[in-house]
Amino acid sequence: MPAELRAALAGRLTELTRRNTYDAATDTIVVDSDRAAAFEELAAYYGDVYGNGRNEYAIPAGALSDPAKQRQMATFFWWTAWAASTNRPGQDVTYTQNWPHEELVGNRPTGGTIVWSVISFVLLLAGIGGMVWYFGSQEHRPTSDPMPQRDPLLGLSPTPSQRATVKYFFVVAALWVVQVALGAIAAHYGVEGGGFYGIPLGKWLPYSVTRTWHLQIGIFWIATSWLATGLYIVPAVSGVEPKGQRLGVNALFVAVVAVVVGSLAGEWLGIQQKLGNLWFWFGSQGYEYVDLGRVWQILLFVGLTFWLWLMWRGLRPALARRDENYSLLMLFLISSIAIPLFYAAGLMYGQRSPLITAEYWRWWVVHLWVEGFFEVFATVVIAFLLTRLKLLSITTATRGVLFSTVIYLSGGIIGTFHHLYFTGTPNSVLALGAIFSALEVVPLVLIGFEAWENIRLSRGSAHNPWISAYKWPIYFFVAVAFWNFVGAGLFGFMINPPIALYYVQGLNLTPVHGHTALFGVYGMLGLGLMLFCLRALRPGLMWKDRPLAIAFWSINIGLAAMVLLSTLPIGLAQAWASVEVGTWYARSSEFLHTPMLTTLRWMRMFGDTIFAFGAIVLGWFVLGLVTGHSFDQGSGVVEEGEYTPHEAELVHHGD
Repeated sequence: MPAELRAALAGRLTELTRRNTYDAATDTIVVDSDRAAAFEELAAYYGDVYGNGRNEYAIPAGALSDPAKQRQMATFFWWTAWAASTNRPGQDVTYTQNWPHEELVGNRPTGGTIVWSVISFVLLLAGIGGMVWYFGSQEHRPTSDPMPQRDPLLGLSPTPSQRATVKYFFVVAALWVVQVALGAIAAHYGVEGGGFYGIPLGKWLPYSVTRTWHLQIGIFWIATSWLATGLYIVPAVSGVEPKGQRLGVNALFVAVVAVVVGSLAGEWLGIQQKLGNLWFWFGSQGYEYVDLGRVWQILLFVGLTFWLWLMWRGLRPALARRDENYSLLMLFLISSIAIPLFYAAGLMYGQRSPLITAEYWRWWVVHLWVEGFFEVFATVVIAFLLTRLKLLSITTATRGVLFSTVIYLSGGIIGTFHHLYFTGTPNSVLALGAIFSALEVVPLVLIGFEAWENIRLSRGSAHNPWISAYKWPIYFFVAVAFWNFVGAGLFGFMINPPIALYYVQGLNLTPVHGHTALFGVYGMLGLGLMLFCLRALRPGLMWKDRPLAIAFWSINIGLAAMVLLSTLPIGLAQAWASVEVGTWYARSSEFLHTPMLTTLRWMRMFGDTIFAFGAIVLGWFVLGLVTGHSFDQGSGVVEEGEYTPHEAELVHHGD
């Protein structure tokens, strides 16, 4: 085709697609005959894809066979395309800020997308400089409080409610192993469609089910670990066991298991279209991280509220004393209140709500609930654990928690807007999201100091070698600091500026950030809290060191290998394709099934295998705390006020 004719046709296409023909008086949109014919052709195409299946997209045959529903789905696709390619009234920019990138319809980055990205880069550098300046101006003196020479938890008998939390952690370990297995299956579908090494697993567990379960189980086990830790901490900090607390802990456990099992079963039934019009209430809502049906979502909110009540009744005596712990306890209580409160944001949309409304409230759950207030809650919990072991003074812990809370939330709350750049929002949202999401990264730059403090704590000394009993729980906290910087900081900022997200949204750089931040930070923290509480519940028995060492390093090396050998290179290749050609091409099967990208997807097997091995070892170790095979009966036993380690161990921890 001659260049002149091609340019003329491209100009006509751009004019047709970007002209806004919506009539508010009649609530109708008028399209010409060519566009109507294109809709019919695409409707038939998508009907064939979801009716007969597409192995390259892991879509099984019969995924959607009802012609009426196929038509509704094609209509939904058309509406999203219309919003992405049609100018806003009186403006030369589409409703989605010209996203996604598509030169044929004139979708290119706006001036605001570029300018505010540059400003965010400058503010990031300024914020880092200011943080380093402030940190350098402080007088860093070693704590004058001597560390105890024996484990402060020795001789303390766990309360009935504390012992009742143990089963929570066993469920956490089991769910985590299942989640890892589902992740491996979902990743493998990317190269074999609906098969798993020749087994037609997609017939029973299609990709949409495994991916939904993989995400939901991750949220479940991480949240369960943190909630159980809160229930364990309450009697330890208040010194009081409220009447009936054990019954409440057991009742909550039953409710949590019911919600997990019920929601997962409902999601399978809903995706298989076996629930009819009840899919929204008992099946899958279809929104990532809040996939569970609305009934299960409400029950989970009720369970979180009940958990808050259990926390309050346990903390009330300690709050009434108004001693040196009061400030830290108030932060603990406020962060506990925020957990059910901000999860309730997921109930603010309904089955018929507009997509933008549902997306807005969904990000309240994902960003503010998980990344915001759970972060604060976890910071307070770790501070309490370390003060309980007398490794940290109350004053230092309170000051550190307050500083971290202010820094994280000041950028994190408004930084939520970076999820809403291209959802029909004005330029002000783009500007605020760019600025504050950059500031979110600033405190992560100095997180290495926290990591080294934890490493020093785990090593103990010749005068307090009992600290080495908590080595691996503390090492998981070290991993949290590392992945917080790499996953949330580096990989997070890689995709957060408007210009970056414009090209890479929905590509493999998103799961790079998701895996390293969600699991690397919150997952590692959940595992660390689990091991810390299980260790503290029976402080006088020595654990076998080797299984925990194998599990810790396998999990971290496996996660790094998965990202560096597969997901990150694929994401970068997709980003290149998105910039050069368009978002559609970067997501197409033609691009994703090129020989190079197919090889890169197979490369993920190395990291996944190492990671899965570590998960199985850790799960086996936790099971051994019940059967006894995880206790080292012949290696030193901690008695009341003394510790008798091997000589080699004493030398190692006395460095």
